[in-house]
Amino acid sequence: METLIPIINRLQEVFLTVGAEIIQLPQIVVVGSQSSGKSSVLESLVGKDFLPRGSGIVTRRPLVLQLVNVPPLAERRLQENGNGVKQNANSYPGIKADEWGTFLHSKNQIFTDFLEIRKEIEEETERSSGGNKGISPEPIYLKIFSPHVLNLTLVDLPGITKVPVGDQPEDIEAQVQEMILSFISNPNSLILSVSPANSDLATSDALKLAREVDPDGRRTLLVVSKLDLMDAGTDALEVLLGRVIPVRLGIVGVVNRSQHDINTQKSIEDTARDEQAFLQRHYPSLASRCGSRYLARTLSRLLMHHIRDCLPELKRRVTVLSAQYQARLSSYGQPVEDHSATLLQIVTKFASDYCNTIEGTATHIQTSELCGGARICYIFHETFGRTLQSIDPLGGLTELDILTAIRNATGPRPALFVPEISFELLVKRQIKRLEEPSLRCVELVHEELQRIIQHCSSYSTQELLRFPKLHDSIVEVVTSLLRKRLPITNDMVHNLVQIELAYINTKHPDFTDAAQVSASVNSQQGMQDGDKHWKNEKVAEEKAPVAGFSSPVKGQAINLLDTAVPVSRKLSAREQRDCEVIQRLIKCYFLIVRKSIQDRR
Repeated sequence: METLIPIINRLQEVFLTVGAEIIQLPQIVVVGSQSSGKSSVLESLVGKDFLPRGSGIVTRRPLVLQLVNVPPLAERRLQENGNGVKQNANSYPGIKADEWGTFLHSKNQIFTDFLEIRKEIEEETERSSGGNKGISPEPIYLKIFSPHVLNLTLVDLPGITKVPVGDQPEDIEAQVQEMILSFISNPNSLILSVSPANSDLATSDALKLAREVDPDGRRTLLVVSKLDLMDAGTDALEVLLGRVIPVRLGIVGVVNRSQHDINTQKSIEDTARDEQAFLQRHYPSLASRCGSRYLARTLSRLLMHHIRDCLPELKRRVTVLSAQYQARLSSYGQPVEDHSATLLQIVTKFASDYCNTIEGTATHIQTSELCGGARICYIFHETFGRTLQSIDPLGGLTELDILTAIRNATGPRPALFVPEISFELLVKRQIKRLEEPSLRCVELVHEELQRIIQHCSSYSTQELLRFPKLHDSIVEVVTSLLRKRLPITNDMVHNLVQIELAYINTKHPDFTDAAQVSASVNSQQGMQDGDKHWKNEKVAEEKAPVAGFSSPVKGQAINLLDTAVPVSRKLSAREQRDCEVIQRLIKCYFLIVRKSIQDRR
């Protein structure tokens, strides 16, 4: 029976080492309102001052306190010297102190000064909760070794508070209650409810929370603190006898140290003697069943019996989990000896699976939808191809736009032929429309490459399953590389379009026919315009008056720009031919560029 509590403590350390408490272990959870005396009760059980003190909320993180009974220093030295006693695991070699403590977050550091333990608790609390009354649900694990303590596991929780102070959130009361309920809801835990004697038990928040999770009171022990602070002429006899609020595991009265005792550094031993003297004077019939020493013995006895009752279920649970994890461990194969070779093998296998998915030679091929290389091929040849085919080479380009470009290119002189600069300006405008669908194609391919990563992850090899963190790292690295590659690919597409815009190759073999047609049309048009121009001049000379030009009426101004340029009008025969030539050239060259970009996918 005496070894049950150390075994539970060891199991708790093992579960914390693996990262989670997968089994709810028996422990004693201390619950009470703020300044109800919880810290004084715990210090009386340990016999040392080691908990932070002050006004307001002091305990701001759960403190899991494991008390371990060890032999005195002299006895341990005899064991180390081997004077007829075999050295065992409990001899604690190298520690030259009767009492000491260790923290889980600094396991290699041993604290023999309990003031240093208090300082470490305060610093660790501030590291997680801040220095201005903030709370945190992350526990602090402290183990105290002493020949003057009984084997116990206690959890000290923040006191129940009502009004937020400092940087505490507005719902501080709900947060504290939620934290307390998360611990006392464990069916394998015992609830140590601390309530001061100078307040009405009917309004005790600690008992109220305990009743919510333990309505029958099978796991609740009530501690009535501050018996010496009751009003004159009153006592707690009825409460201690269980006549006010019955508690199944019992009610224990204690006398805490006052603030004056703490300021004058009154020792725990003197406090225990004064406590017994007070109980003998005021509660002689209950003196043997009250006090801190009786409370320690009662808690140790209750915890051992509770562990004994929970042991069959704990054993069954441990056996089941052991079998599950053993089977999982066996599925991972033999231990890894050469880590570098294994890492290289895993990365190579993942890369091979990725490439095989793209090539279509992967072991697991989906039949419900296209994936991998097949989907990329579909994007290139079907989606991207149809999008490019749907782009009208002359889309967004009206005949008036073409005419305006021709006139702007000729400047102040009427042109006999269609100027080449107008063709270049207009065809560049149309070529720019190919950039947006090309970038969208890159985006679709990038999304599919990321889907291939998830596809390879869902069919991971056994080696990858052995190292889930390594698997996640590989996935994260590949995803990051693809994400970094996307802007580079977009720039490449942008540069391809810019290359086509930088030089309009009118000597392209596929553009020769269109250029010859344009030259032929321009030549015919020039001859016809020349004849027509000569005839018009002849007629004008015959009709011209001998006296010369007629002058406008005196005092009358003529504004040649009064007539607005029409938005649309009927084109002359020459203008119609010019527009047809430009349209034919634009369409021919646009198709050449579109084919070039489509072939570079």
